[in-house]
Amino acid sequence: MAFCFRRAQRILKTDEFSSVFRLRRVRSNAWFQVYVAPNQLGHARLGLVVSKKTAKRANRRNYMKRVIRDTFRQHPDRVAGVDFVVRVRAPFDRAGRPEAVEALRALFARLSSCRVSSSR
Repeated sequence: MAFCFRRAQRILKTDEFSSVFRLRRVRSNAWFQVYVAPNQLGHARLGLVVSKKTAKRANRRNYMKRVIRDTFRQHPDRVAGVDFVVRVRAPFDRAGRPEAVEALRALFARLSSCRVSSSR
């Protein structure tokens, strides 16, 4: 298992986020909304959206992003060639972390089992 989250595994540019949002393949639960789109890279990538509306303080937003990145990195059955954009719907802290991680793992498992194609 790799213990780093490389730059190549991240979605950083606005147009990359827009292309994932435009496809509108989404699964959600009370904690997260995960958008999915195929890519041509051969490896999975992750983009994160944690708004100020969700958490006013930057340290809380950064904590949530760190937890999501760690969960993504440790998720064993990631689909190669897929972009994931995770949007936080409800804030969580250290006390709510286990529930949030389980909810995110369930979404990743659900998305890994369904086939993502480039056509609608």
